[in-house]
Amino acid sequence: MPTLIDLRRRIRSVRNSQQITQAMKTVSMAKFKKAQRLVLEARPFWHIFPELAARVASWAGEDAHPLLVERREKKIEVVIITSDKGLAGAFNANLLVRAQAFIRERSGASDVGLVLMGKKAVNFFKRSGLRVDRSIPEKVEKLGREEVRDLSEFLMRLYVLNRTDGVYVIYNEFKSILLPRITVARLLPVGFEKAAPGAPDVPPDWEPEVRVLIDSLLPLYVESQVHHALFESQAAEQAARMMAMDNATKNAENLISDLVLVLNKIRQASITKELLEIMTAVDALAK
Repeated sequence: MPTLIDLRRRIRSVRNSQQITQAMKTVSMAKFKKAQRLVLEARPFWHIFPELAARVASWAGEDAHPLLVERREKKIEVVIITSDKGLAGAFNANLLVRAQAFIRERSGASDVGLVLMGKKAVNFFKRSGLRVDRSIPEKVEKLGREEVRDLSEFLMRLYVLNRTDGVYVIYNEFKSILLPRITVARLLPVGFEKAAPGAPDVPPDWEPEVRVLIDSLLPLYVESQVHHALFESQAAEQAARMMAMDNATKNAENLISDLVLVLNKIRQASITKELLEIMTAVDALAK
């Protein structure tokens, strides 16, 4: 049975941990509100842009740009986005399990290369034996526009030079505070929109010419979708960490209550024992 001093030390230790988790929850809440605002403001553009790019691609035709050419996927590139830090519940674990399943599913027919973003992804696939073409192990949440553009150009260059036949991105999409949604999306090649049966499909009058427009539109599309995945992942990460720290704080409070109850029982038993000894001594002296 633990002694009173051991219990007091344990209670003090749990209280210190509770203060830390409470502080981390507050920090995550502030970061989450900022990330959520950015995601909700930009999400309409991110969701409409693929439809726009697919429609323009269907009008332009496959020969208008190398990024529109469909090829048999003998080689694919998989972009995996995780966080740099833990303490976010199953945020990273679920995504890595899904990514591993996707890679296992596609590795039979395709040579898989990886682009890893986040320390958790880098550490997880470090000894997997898979080819890692690029990695960003730290400060993923602080990537600026230039870094994202450089990454987008790297992916487009792989596709244009026939070093890959398809680019996929796997990330946590923010759907709610309670549960993010793991999303697997094809980034390249840019798909074509299928016209509805019977619907007129009149090509536009291109101004400027089709090649100039496509050359400007497609790089912007790829860059915007990489931005989309990064911002969605950051919002989902902060929401997951906020919930994890909230649960940890509540669990610490329950543990403190249980320890205080045990402490009081041991102290009461000690007091009762001392009283019995005193009463026994008094009776002995009275006789």
